[in-house]
Amino acid sequence: MSGASSQLALFLCCCYVVALGVHTVVHRVAEDHEAEYYTAAVYEHQSILSPNPLALVSRKQALELMNQNLDIYEQQVMTAAQKGVQIIVFPEDGIHGFNFTRASIYPYLDFMPSPQLVKWNPCLEPHRFNDTEVLQRLSCMAIKGDMFLVANLGTKQPCHSSDQGCPSDGRFQFNTNVVFSNNGTLVDRYRKYNLYFEAAFDTPPHVDHIIFDTPFAGKFGVFTCFDILFFDPAIRLLRDSEVKHIVFTAAWMNQLPLLAAIQIQSAFAIAFGVNFLAANIHHPFLGMTGSGIHTPLKSFWHHDMENLTGHLIIAQVAKNPQGLISIENAPDKMDPSHRKFLEILAGDPYCEKDSQEVHCDRATTWNMNAPLTFHSEMMYDDFTLVPVEEKEGYLRVCSNGLCCHLLYQRPTLSKELYALGVFDDLHTVHGTYYVQVCALVKCGGRGFDTCGQEITEATGVFEFHLWGNFSTSYIFPLLLTSGMTLETPDQLGWENDHYFLRKSRLSSGLVTAALYGRLYERD
Repeated sequence: MSGASSQLALFLCCCYVVALGVHTVVHRVAEDHEAEYYTAAVYEHQSILSPNPLALVSRKQALELMNQNLDIYEQQVMTAAQKGVQIIVFPEDGIHGFNFTRASIYPYLDFMPSPQLVKWNPCLEPHRFNDTEVLQRLSCMAIKGDMFLVANLGTKQPCHSSDQGCPSDGRFQFNTNVVFSNNGTLVDRYRKYNLYFEAAFDTPPHVDHIIFDTPFAGKFGVFTCFDILFFDPAIRLLRDSEVKHIVFTAAWMNQLPLLAAIQIQSAFAIAFGVNFLAANIHHPFLGMTGSGIHTPLKSFWHHDMENLTGHLIIAQVAKNPQGLISIENAPDKMDPSHRKFLEILAGDPYCEKDSQEVHCDRATTWNMNAPLTFHSEMMYDDFTLVPVEEKEGYLRVCSNGLCCHLLYQRPTLSKELYALGVFDDLHTVHGTYYVQVCALVKCGGRGFDTCGQEITEATGVFEFHLWGNFSTSYIFPLLLTSGMTLETPDQLGWENDHYFLRKSRLSSGLVTAALYGRLYERD
């Protein structure tokens, strides 16, 4: 299994992510097994695609293709219903596909009335509006499965030349998520605001902040793929403290070492203390896989670059997700490695610091030779890095205003090259946005120029603290080990104006440990 080659990144709306932070030091705890749960499902769909998305087809032909995908959706709904599922999420572009032009996608679009203005049950009122066949099928599925259903489709809405942003052809075309209740009623719709090279669709005149209520788990927020990178709608939604759950549709192309789908999904749940229900499309030849049901403490995920089949994930999810507790209540707060981390932060009098090392009389003998920095491309960005060469030690590397630090131990030295990298600048490829990143990564080979390459297998096991003097509170903790395996931090949070991540007892070799920060105001 591996990520997609970077050349494919312009094909469709793959997602990049925003770092989301918490301002308290936290520690992992066991979930409260007495909490009330609901049963959720996400389906990673191997969609049936148009052989020529640029061709102009009739509505009948478009429906023939879409109904093939909807038939699969219906099968999954019925399977989920047998397991008592109360909400199911399907991926972005799963019904109609992708790579259309504005004209060629038009036959695939359903008319979309505003749920704020019209109460409508498409299954029970099929003739109320024209061109709503897809909405009708989805509504009937929700009834048949007796569950809330979230799906993504293309929609159209007529407009007048006097309307804000109305295109010259007199219609809006939106990338839309729809939410149906278990009785088939159209609860709400979300129109994707941050489009990713999607010529077929329009940006809505205003951003939708959609929160829908459920009888089984309270409030859910909803957004799509590339939206997750931006303040609106993702972060603004979570300002509502009653939003404990997010449903997320994606056509997400993996890009290692920092932005694989399951990495980001899990990090979102951890950073915000929410449940994150993420459905991605499944097209391994495009590097597209990775879905999951993620809580702040546990993930149920699917990542498969080998098999050409869809996959249904079902899990019980706490209605009130257990978050993380402060370090003051943690039983291992006086762990020697954490004590050393605190001494370094505090400028311990027994420690003599230079530009890249710390030497402490009360500590193990540290590497006396400060490693030279080097540069390598990672995620299309020019990272500054230092090699991680010893069995244990402390390293620092800086760029612009950000300094990244690593305190580490490992039981044995592997032949693999690891490096600690920093980036503090505008990311300018496939979107422009400002990021601050501290990353410990396994390199693709022994050469420095391989650091930042996409790899999925590793044998190096670390115990470490990773931290930086971030100037944003929006920070994503990313942890990925060999075989595309997710890990949860032992601790993370703020200490002395530095944000840190601590991890020990990795289950397998480390691929990536990173703190991915996002500065919206510098875009």
